[in-house]
Amino acid sequence: MERIVIVIAGPTCSGKTEVAISLAKKINGEIISADSRQVFKHLTIGTAKPSKEQLQKVNHHFIDELEPDVEFNASKFEVEAIETIQKIFGKGKTPIVVGGSGLYIRALVDGIMNTVETDFDYRKELYEKREKFGNEFIYEQLKKVDPKSADEMLPQNWKRVIRALEVFHLTGEPIWKHQNEFERNLDFKFVQFGLNWERETLYKNIDARVARMIEQGLENEVKEILAMGFSKELYSLNTVGYKEIISFLNDEISLERAVELIKRNTRRYAKKQFTWFRRDERINWLNMDENSNPENVAEEIARQISIV
Repeated sequence: MERIVIVIAGPTCSGKTEVAISLAKKINGEIISADSRQVFKHLTIGTAKPSKEQLQKVNHHFIDELEPDVEFNASKFEVEAIETIQKIFGKGKTPIVVGGSGLYIRALVDGIMNTVETDFDYRKELYEKREKFGNEFIYEQLKKVDPKSADEMLPQNWKRVIRALEVFHLTGEPIWKHQNEFERNLDFKFVQFGLNWERETLYKNIDARVARMIEQGLENEVKEILAMGFSKELYSLNTVGYKEIISFLNDEISLERAVELIKRNTRRYAKKQFTWFRRDERINWLNMDENSNPENVAEEIARQISIV
């Protein structure tokens, strides 16, 4: 029987953690976090990491593994997550990938091609253009030479946009063509599920979570991270929740305004997550509402994978 890796995707505040833990307990699984920020130490409240109690219930991977100034990306995640999947299978358990970082999940499920060399001078030129003209400018450059790849990206994924431009610059061919020629021989398959919410209900969940984050001490968490000597310019801190609190600490905005912006920017991020995941027709969507019970949702996932 072919081995299965379960993927639970969806926007922020959709209840992925609770469902994944319930499922892991039910089917003897371990959880792989596909969250581009939860992998960093110290970023706890603002990334809504699983609680200590939740982490004790089920073994988690890619939580609190790196310092905030260590570079980590989708390509590294792909390689390390596949290694982790094999180790979990080796224990006789089922891997459950959980997260809202669409690029990380796409990299794991489909692979990221890394065979084309790097042109550092050209990359520097693109970085400078981005600094001067913004993400949209370089995104438009990609649309001109490789509209198909551009359609699969968002302007804020600027590192990925720059890599696609670099590949085209070096080879004269779009990055998707190289990716199509790149094959991985995996002895397991992915079965993907998505948690689907009505937008209005999801936004209420987001507002409630942001309020809890402030009550739990998000401001102090940011202060402590900066007090450790980490730069406020770090990529890991260029994250909804952290960047707004940093603006408050810089006396650029009030705390009240920072909270408003966190709620607004989180809603916008959730909308983009939905847009990203909706493009993947392989995802099996499960409808959620205020009365949804994680145990029941986990039971439905377990039922569906039993007939795959």
